[in-house]
Amino acid sequence: MIRIPLSRAKARLAEFVRAVEQGEQVLLTRHDRPVAVLVPPEDAERLERLRAAGPEGGLASLAGGWKGSAEIVRIVAEHPRTGYRPAPDLDEKDR
Repeated sequence: MIRIPLSRAKARLAEFVRAVEQGEQVLLTRHDRPVAVLVPPEDAERLERLRAAGPEGGLASLAGGWKGSAEIVRIVAEHPRTGYRPAPDLDEKDR
């Protein structure tokens, strides 16, 4: 990721847009604090989908990029949730 102060990025915006087109991300800072990121449009679309799903949306709510994904979302949404499942103890000595 390219990190650049906003004051310097203004004069070189076209250069940084080209970098983003080639897959880079550009972090813009003000007084050494991150204030914005230039990313490819696909990354921004994914972020919007994550925000729309919310923390309770789960992975199925992010589907939509392939044929038949709407059916998967429907099936998962209709399936009753089982509630909390405790994490397994990974430090068991009797394996």
